[in-house]
Amino acid sequence: MKIKVYITFLLAALFLASCSHIDEDERLIYVKPAPVERSVLIEDFTGQMCINCPLATQEIEKLIEQYGEDVVIAVGIHSGPLGFHTRNNLLGLSTDLGDAYYNHWNLPYQPIGLIDRGAPTEYTAWGTQVRQELQKTAPVNIELSAVVDDNLNIAINTQVMGVDGNTLGKLQLWVVEDSINTFQRMPDGTRNNDYIHNHVFRAAVNGDWGEDITVNEGYTVELQHSIAVASDWNPKNLSVIAFVYNDSGVLQVTKTKLLSDAPEVEQ
Repeated sequence: MKIKVYITFLLAALFLASCSHIDEDERLIYVKPAPVERSVLIEDFTGQMCINCPLATQEIEKLIEQYGEDVVIAVGIHSGPLGFHTRNNLLGLSTDLGDAYYNHWNLPYQPIGLIDRGAPTEYTAWGTQVRQELQKTAPVNIELSAVVDDNLNIAINTQVMGVDGNTLGKLQLWVVEDSINTFQRMPDGTRNNDYIHNHVFRAAVNGDWGEDITVNEGYTVELQHSIAVASDWNPKNLSVIAFVYNDSGVLQVTKTKLLSDAPEVEQ
């Protein structure tokens, strides 16, 4: 019995001795965050009067099928001379802010797009650009959630985590809507009155160009925002997109479906 007690005491003493030489400020070791899967943002400048715009939409659908809807994130920004604003009870999808974006980038025609805020390019080159962007590492990771309440207010929680180095840029939050049934001019010159428009830009949540954000490697910035659901939006079909960008382009983007028990809105 004495031998067992002695052995137990000896092991405890050795354990305490092995820990005692570690200084308190050396017990917490910084571990570099693991790389995250990069996603790519396609800003598709489109319009209901644009006969070739459905071809650009088809290209987006192919890229989403190839890479996944969490990897290729598209926004259809109805705007410009071929966009259509609602009039005479005919639903249009252009917005004043969409027109402002179109004019800001000084775009020459439609369809045309920005891939991660690179140079404007035709849809036939989007596949190559997406592939090139996916080869880059993402210096930040974004976690996003959005919930609508009974009063049709959307509460958005965004967490931006530093992954590589220190990042200065802007965080942009957009609301987009799927499954909107309204007309579209088609490549053969006809008008499809039952065309289904997806990932349609609806509004900016935190300013036209987002808000300044600084994220240091290993740290997280958490932000809260809210926006009211407009009368012509269907809460069941809404999503929120969050992306961080700076002068070098879009650094990371993510999208989340709006969680809701809100009633469906007839359009």
